[in-house]
Amino acid sequence: MTDQYQALYHSFRWLVPPAFNIAQACCHRWADSSLDARRIALYIEDEAGNREVWTYARLAETANQLANGLVRMGVGRGDRVAVALGQRPETVVAHIAIHSVGAVVLPLSPLFGPDALEQRLRDSEARVAIVDDSSCANLLAAADRCPAVRQIIGIDVKDEHILPWRSLLARQLPHFRPANTRASDPAILLYTSGTTGAPKGALLPHAVLIGNLPGFVASQDWFPQPGDVFWSPADWAWTGGLMDALLPSLYFGTPIVGARGRFTPERAFEILERYRVTNTFLFPTALKMMMKAVPEPRAQYRLALRSIMSAGESVGEAVFNWCRDALGITPNEMFGQTEMNYLIGNSGQKWPARAGSMGRAYPGHQVAVLDELGQPVKTGEVGEIALNRHDIHGHPDPILFLGYWRNEPATQAKFSGDWCRTGDLASIDADGYFWYAGRADDVFKTSGYRVGPGEIENCLIDHPAVANAAVVPKPDAERGNVVKAYVVLTPDYAQRDPAELTELLQAHVRTRLAPYQYPKDIEYLDALPMTATGKVQRRVLRLREQGRAGLPAGLPPLTTSTPT
Repeated sequence: MTDQYQALYHSFRWLVPPAFNIAQACCHRWADSSLDARRIALYIEDEAGNREVWTYARLAETANQLANGLVRMGVGRGDRVAVALGQRPETVVAHIAIHSVGAVVLPLSPLFGPDALEQRLRDSEARVAIVDDSSCANLLAAADRCPAVRQIIGIDVKDEHILPWRSLLARQLPHFRPANTRASDPAILLYTSGTTGAPKGALLPHAVLIGNLPGFVASQDWFPQPGDVFWSPADWAWTGGLMDALLPSLYFGTPIVGARGRFTPERAFEILERYRVTNTFLFPTALKMMMKAVPEPRAQYRLALRSIMSAGESVGEAVFNWCRDALGITPNEMFGQTEMNYLIGNSGQKWPARAGSMGRAYPGHQVAVLDELGQPVKTGEVGEIALNRHDIHGHPDPILFLGYWRNEPATQAKFSGDWCRTGDLASIDADGYFWYAGRADDVFKTSGYRVGPGEIENCLIDHPAVANAAVVPKPDAERGNVVKAYVVLTPDYAQRDPAELTELLQAHVRTRLAPYQYPKDIEYLDALPMTATGKVQRRVLRLREQGRAGLPAGLPPLTTSTPT
């Protein structure tokens, strides 16, 4: 293939209109067209197999009804409305309606407990919350301590404190004139996962959708193409599900599949087959599970896949090769954050992907690797990934968040001049490819050597005994730290002798990586601690090791697995 990267990157120009509204761009412009109103917007199914199909016309009409209801409740421009729903049509309706009013969407995962919900509801001062049967109980418990919440709207919920969704919509007209918002007006308040501290609310403008589009198009191998259908198991309450899947798909007028229920590899393949999904975003954790459960998927399923994007962790060589060999697709890795998404990645049809690399900076984004003083490092040296406020032509980059909600000190701390720091470490090679080196607080030293966990984890996962792995420092009096691996075993190896397994895995890493990188200690678990977005919580494991060493950082026991 011809490497087209330099021409694409240097010729790209942002076109951000002064007036822009996500609801108009993702729904109303399609519904207002007689040719496009009957396009399919959503395929929806629940765990029981019940299925629905929603057109853009139906989506717009229902969103208009909800928008009228919100206005009657007193919701106006800038007000925060919480949406604690999973992958269901009402979630999309809620987003479109809230944007139509000019209010700010506060996406909340149905998996949140009362404390997590209370923290976000109180901090955001959300006025209205929308729930269903899965999130109702926890949100009600949290709302009692959140005086700003004046009304709760419930879907399939019977509670005297909750206004039924159907009753509210039945009283409203199906017509609504959307607010004329500026591209720079706030649209979404997304809270960070809180893996490195208390969650902070990243306030995103309407223009952030435009900022996401170059990376989305590139990572999905020039999306959309005729017949494209999108699906991702990523929760629509998180950046990955919202900005990497739902909103870009609707912006281009293409169908997206929403599937409620627990993720399993088998169900993932069934969804891909049933809806003839062409494009998907799958976390590396999901790809690892699918690789281990169904090594040869094309022998069992008739798939229409043409592109896979993955983000959140490094895919690693084993998963990369499996996607290429077993699925016939070179996966496009992507890197971004809630505060600035779709910064770096690959696009297999336009520039070559390199196994293990994060990719190159997407067109429209000026990305660098900085040292502690905020200066770019030399080629091959490790530093912190950062995004400039302006692209290479000096134009403002619309991908950037507006700031942390009512937290100016944290916003200021995120920047070094015009550079917004990510907290993630990487190096850049001579061709502009980024190579991930871990979170700044994940990298550690052992016997004077600097160690990043990703390379070791990927090496372990390449062994058939390992379903998942996490590497952290274990405090050691002589060497400062030694490499400690937490491992989840595959079923075929779960009953093997642990001492034998440890020797096997240590030898596997020692023969492939540097001598100082092999894990001196391996502990087996039934499951690794994960965030709701599918990232391994190394911080939990790191603090556990500190606690065991007598440092003040102990945590409750994890569920261990002892092979016999």
